[in-house]
Amino acid sequence: MFSRAGRIVSPYRLLLPLCFGVFIAADDMTVVVTLLPDMMADLRVGVSELDRASWSITGFLIGFTAAMPLMGRISDRAGYRLAFLAALGVFTLGSALVAMSPQIPGWLFGGPPEFNWLVGMRVFQAIGGGAIIPISIAAVNELVDGRHRAIAYGLIGASAEAGGVFGPLWGGGITTWLSWEWAFWLNIPVTAVAALWIMRNPPGRRNSNVRVDVPAGIVFAAALALLTVGLVRIGEPDALMAISLAVTAVLVVLLVLMNTRSADALFPRPLFHLVSFNFANVTHFLVGAVLIIGMVTVPLMAATVFGMTPIEGGLQLLRMTVAIGAAALVGGIITQRIGPRVPVLVGLLVTSVGFLLMSRWAVDVAEPTLTAHLLLTGLGLGLLVSPIAETALFKVADDQRGAASALITVSRMVGMTAGLAALTALGTVQFQQLVADVPAFSLDPVVQEQIVESAQNAAMDVFTRFYQYAATLSALALIPAYLMTRRLG
Repeated sequence: MFSRAGRIVSPYRLLLPLCFGVFIAADDMTVVVTLLPDMMADLRVGVSELDRASWSITGFLIGFTAAMPLMGRISDRAGYRLAFLAALGVFTLGSALVAMSPQIPGWLFGGPPEFNWLVGMRVFQAIGGGAIIPISIAAVNELVDGRHRAIAYGLIGASAEAGGVFGPLWGGGITTWLSWEWAFWLNIPVTAVAALWIMRNPPGRRNSNVRVDVPAGIVFAAALALLTVGLVRIGEPDALMAISLAVTAVLVVLLVLMNTRSADALFPRPLFHLVSFNFANVTHFLVGAVLIIGMVTVPLMAATVFGMTPIEGGLQLLRMTVAIGAAALVGGIITQRIGPRVPVLVGLLVTSVGFLLMSRWAVDVAEPTLTAHLLLTGLGLGLLVSPIAETALFKVADDQRGAASALITVSRMVGMTAGLAALTALGTVQFQQLVADVPAFSLDPVVQEQIVESAQNAAMDVFTRFYQYAATLSALALIPAYLMTRRLG
């Protein structure tokens, strides 16, 4: 019995330090959800400036995504272990800079704490964190044989979701017993453990023939940042939105030209000849937009509509994210046995039904309805992790797996970034429209209670609209998901 257990565990043993690194990076993506109120108070950001405050999350997503293509190619060239250590180093330094960001203006020019410094340091930190995920996905091909690969992708995905689960809870605990800066200081010993652990792994294949196109990486990062700026303004169109989107279009054209003419393209051209890879990226983009709707709105709804504490909001989100992690492993097992088509299509259908049910919530939604709907939605999202990765990397050459892993992850992150930007812009505008005729405050207790009730109902209306959007996007993703598996069965 013990020898059989050893044979089962052995193929995945070398993935454990990679999964740990993915967990750490994903944790810091969501930890800010519960740290944000304390950050805003310390850095003098008012509660009416939520669009500005959201850049602590949006900026992290930009940095997280921008680093992926470059680090994917660096992994192809230098080997996954060295690339993983470099990413950890950037992430660790960035964590320390985020923790020190309130003091940086004073050290440099005697100025007061400034929120923009925190956003900038979060972007730098995210460059390291974002690199860890594609490096880990690419390493699967070297560390695990083909029979166990689908489950390995599920393990990487489950680690990312587990980090997303733990982040809000960790942040809530930190703000209860310590100051928010400790959420970042404590990253340092944790990343040291990850670095020592990965040194027990083989270094991975190196390919000195691979070149890294840094200029194309810079253009990609600039296009992503400007796209986000433009999307943030979509609720209230103005000149900044038009200019940002126009320059983004120019940069995208430039990036295509650079990639076409480069002898060592940042995005290897053979990848785009793979039909399954292209449709997998479209599917992952839509899934990213759907995922961010759930990750942001569930804890925000808990705080604004239900009046919950940060930890209580994190626990509410936990019902969905735990299901994502568990279903990621189940999806890997199913994909390994019968192929990717069934789990990806079933996952999207279940996700769409889950969000449709959530869109029918009212202010008085109660248990067990709330938990059942969150679990159902999480199960659907989790089933998608392994079949998308397996399909995207199915026919990719060994020396392009880092770049391909980065691209498939970038698709999801761009979807999340675009979804968050639209969520912030449209949500703010819709809420303002719904409460336009509601007075701000009344000394009459009865009237004041009606004002609070009207605000809660307006907020709930906004949240349920976004759940409808998520259900629609999930259903729309069925088309590219079917097409990506058409030749794989």
